[in-house]
Amino acid sequence: MRLRHYDNLRLFNIVARHGSFAAAAEELNLTKGAISYQIKGLEDELGFTLFQRLPRGVLLTAKGQDLLSTTRLAFDKIELKVSELRQADTRTLTIGVSTYFASRWLSPRLMDFMRSYPDIRLRVQPMIDQLGGEEDGIDLSVRWGNGDWNDMDVEPLFSSPSWPVGNPEMAEQVERDGLGKAFSSFTLLRDRDDSNAWSNWFDVSGLFFPGHEDTLIIPDPNVRVQAVIDGQGVALNDELVSQEIATGTLVRLSDVELADYGYFLAYPGQGRSNPDVEAFAGWLRAGGINH
Repeated sequence: MRLRHYDNLRLFNIVARHGSFAAAAEELNLTKGAISYQIKGLEDELGFTLFQRLPRGVLLTAKGQDLLSTTRLAFDKIELKVSELRQADTRTLTIGVSTYFASRWLSPRLMDFMRSYPDIRLRVQPMIDQLGGEEDGIDLSVRWGNGDWNDMDVEPLFSSPSWPVGNPEMAEQVERDGLGKAFSSFTLLRDRDDSNAWSNWFDVSGLFFPGHEDTLIIPDPNVRVQAVIDGQGVALNDELVSQEIATGTLVRLSDVELADYGYFLAYPGQGRSNPDVEAFAGWLRAGGINH
């Protein structure tokens, strides 16, 4: 004979947890009499007694204890599965990117990803310090540089050579005084004090590197772009400032470039084992081919 009232098994578990009809009634906002009636109906349907009624509370019978061990395991599995399904429907993928990359490359393309993967809820986390990530709950980050990092699993996304830019007045100074003399007087804008990007560029250009004495640290790359426009110094940028180059607010100061620089995927922890991470990484790779 099939059990007809499975909902009463849930009620049975609640009563067993409390050891009291009254406490179970309070949790469920029912009367003690209603709880007692439903448990009696379940016992009648099962054909055996679940609880011994005591002056204060109830006590499981041997068969009640045996049934509880099965129903508790079953309900735990149901709740776990519901939780998994709920998370699957609303799973969130957190991507860490600089404001520069987000606004100039990623943002115009995001709707394509959302249409292609409607089940993945994307969260774009701006990163000021691109060497952070795992502690911020980031599943995948995009870094700029030459890939010389050993704190995460890193994969090239696309090449984007970097070169120095300045405002028109600085460009005139380079034209007038020559590259070496002009750069000896420029303030070098960088993202962090231990960045090697400028020293790498000076090595490639063959110019004397003045060191870190005349530098200005501006971690946010979009703020660095504005600082260059405002004449606060020169910075290393790439083709993502093409609009400013086209309008003349920024000028490329030299043909010398860091050819091995570009954008890289950085996977924290077990990021590659997450299918949502791989889906987004694959989408980025496809977009990077035609960046």
